[in-house]
Amino acid sequence: MSTGHTTSQVWKVSFKTPITAAEEFATLLSDAFHPASQAVATAEVEEHVSWSVEAYYEEKPDAVQIEKIIRPLAEELDIPLPDVTVEILPDINWVAKSLEGLAPIETDRFFVHGAHDADKCPAARHPLLVDAGEAFGTGHHGTTLGCLKFIEKECQKRRPARVLDLGCGTGLLAIAAAKLTRREVIASDIDPIATRVTRENARMNMVHPLIRTITAKGTDHPDLKAHGPYDLLIANILAGPLAQMAPDVEQQLARGGTLILSGILHEQEQMVLSAYRGQGLFLLDRLRIDEWVTLRLQG
Repeated sequence: MSTGHTTSQVWKVSFKTPITAAEEFATLLSDAFHPASQAVATAEVEEHVSWSVEAYYEEKPDAVQIEKIIRPLAEELDIPLPDVTVEILPDINWVAKSLEGLAPIETDRFFVHGAHDADKCPAARHPLLVDAGEAFGTGHHGTTLGCLKFIEKECQKRRPARVLDLGCGTGLLAIAAAKLTRREVIASDIDPIATRVTRENARMNMVHPLIRTITAKGTDHPDLKAHGPYDLLIANILAGPLAQMAPDVEQQLARGGTLILSGILHEQEQMVLSAYRGQGLFLLDRLRIDEWVTLRLQG
């Protein structure tokens, strides 16, 4: 959604899910083409127990079709099929509303903001402009924020020559790395929409000459391999895929390279750590934000 939109009807699909499944359901709805969501969000309902998943559409979605999309994941996760609610929202400018609620995020080196706050960036910070219409990768989620902080920490001591953002989403982390290193950063994602959005965001942040996008599953792609091995590899995905990909990820990491992992709940940390320790990596430090943990490892 762009800030040029005025008022229009918006339909909301919502359902509750266990905390461990919320992000997976949200990603699933974000990636679905039919119907195509305009934005997806998650929010805590019951502390440490349940979250809501909300998806927004310009045309009325069919609850049965939504259930058909989420049913396989519910079965895979061995949880009951969530009760899906479809409702029409008041005819107001939802983009403006979302912009009002998207307060800037400030770290040691970055100022993450929407277009409405572009004039508020402190002189000592790198501005990171993110379209408020994007569902993920705005810096407001604990996983993204944790990765940003570790990218800063890594670039304080050296300037990595080869950087990979694996599962780039909106490209925020790749853009942040490019701003600090001023070197080419590879941004890959299985979803062609994600790589397109990454290119658009790179252009908005004026680092598009430094961002190379690759649409690929995992690390097994000739172009991705050709640019490695990587001195800094960032993967903000989900704990299960991170653990499964450990051998492939380790192969793409340069000797002495740094690996930043996130998308991990506290209770999943040991599972992920075990997978990477088994590949010869060791933990440098961890950062916990809300219920999420971000890990920094070295090969």
